[in-house]
Amino acid sequence: MAPRCWRWWHWSAWRRTRPPPAGSTPTFGGSDKVRDPANAKALRKKRRRVQVGVKLGKLQFLPDVDEQPPQICVVGSGPAGFYTAQHLLKHHPRAHVDIYEKQLVPFGLVRFGVAPDHPEVKNVINTFTQTARSDRCAFRGNVAVGRDVAVSELRAAYHAVVLSYGAEDHQALEIPGEELPGVFSARAFVGWYNGLPENRELAPDLSCDTAVILGQGNVALDVARILLTPPEHLEKTDITEAALGVLRQSRVKTVWIVGRRGPLQVAFTIKELREMIQLPGTRPILDPVDFLGLQDRIKEVPRQRKRLTELLLRTATEKPGVEEAARQALASRTWGLRFFRSPQRVLPSPDGRRVAGVHLAVTRLEGVGEAARAAPTGDTEDLPCGLVLSSVGYKSRPIDPSVPFDPKLGVIPNMEGRVIDVPGLYCSGWVKRGPTGVIATTMADSFLTGQMLLQDLKAGLLPSGPRPGYAAIEALLSSRGVRPVSFSDWEKLDAEEVSRGKGAGKPREKLLDPQEMLRLLGRRA
Repeated sequence: MAPRCWRWWHWSAWRRTRPPPAGSTPTFGGSDKVRDPANAKALRKKRRRVQVGVKLGKLQFLPDVDEQPPQICVVGSGPAGFYTAQHLLKHHPRAHVDIYEKQLVPFGLVRFGVAPDHPEVKNVINTFTQTARSDRCAFRGNVAVGRDVAVSELRAAYHAVVLSYGAEDHQALEIPGEELPGVFSARAFVGWYNGLPENRELAPDLSCDTAVILGQGNVALDVARILLTPPEHLEKTDITEAALGVLRQSRVKTVWIVGRRGPLQVAFTIKELREMIQLPGTRPILDPVDFLGLQDRIKEVPRQRKRLTELLLRTATEKPGVEEAARQALASRTWGLRFFRSPQRVLPSPDGRRVAGVHLAVTRLEGVGEAARAAPTGDTEDLPCGLVLSSVGYKSRPIDPSVPFDPKLGVIPNMEGRVIDVPGLYCSGWVKRGPTGVIATTMADSFLTGQMLLQDLKAGLLPSGPRPGYAAIEALLSSRGVRPVSFSDWEKLDAEEVSRGKGAGKPREKLLDPQEMLRLLGRRA
């Protein structure tokens, strides 16, 4: 006997394409055009093409031609938002997706988080641009969901809403002295050199000799690399001219990257570590004592972790070759990894006006592997510095009182992207799973959310009637004095940035001031 799904498809297809009884008027539902007998044959053929599709033994999602095109809203235009939109547009041939963004410009952390000396990572913007240019997709910038429009209003206007707004905040250290001048979050520092408008006036003082970064993830290494890279190596990147000017005057010669646990628990990847080891004009400082007994323990760890730890081990314990030794001898700057140290308080200068160091507790590991926990030994030490950058993680914020939020985990409670107890509301990216992984991780995660949404749509779990989509939201925004920015508006700003960068040999000179952006678009600031 044929499989059940095939029997259902065969019966459904036959019912939808069989000729009408003699003497009757064919009725397919919908408009007068559909009911016109003269169109019956053509429409039957069209329906056959649209509805009958079997892919890899499963029913392909091909909607009825008379079905209301699903209106879907995505909040956030970073990787999670664009990958979610891409999946929905690809797998539903009639879906329309509106992407809302609080910034005037799209691309989220690809624009504001990826390091300027990693241009290859930003190539994904080309894919996102193709998605945004689809006639079934629209970018709605300069709209802050939760302030300009409520999530409940979006849910009333769309068949489904996907929250993909990322992690807009940083994890606080929650130690005394964190508020001292000279202490910044790594997130704000990254936003400063990458042109995030809210961080454009950060103005870090780099007149000190030593900087301390608390945390040992990829962001920590990005920040250390930018601090120590010779400025002439950054001149042809899209780093802001303001940040480059400050870095040219920097007197920072040593950067310590501090972690509570050991070499087997670092959160950065081998690519970022290699870049640090090979950074021109610098040499690494690693204490061989931190690596005692590690050679035997790494035999059992996963391959990626093993390769990373082996590189750390070689750097810490092996004598460099002649060429590398000569390069290190000429280095004027140093960086080091300090393991088994937990920050207890930030130390003030004698006048109390700025940071002078970090008081650290010495730790030991309890447990094994990546799950090992840092426990204090009772010993402490002070690490002098004039700049502290906290890089212990990003976190999401609640967007709207109507949306469930877990403040402890910093995520929206969900099952595979379906927001718990709120039908028709979904989430993807960091606000779904927490601020972990790379862009490829977010891509897979966002595709899964898109898949769940389409499954629910197909199963009839989402509203079936017409929804006004952006037409309703546009009226609301207009009444509140909010003027959204379109993708074509962004392309005008993009052209201006590229033009400004061309003279200096840069890919672009980013616009930092939202008011200037609006003026360039012919709007009153």
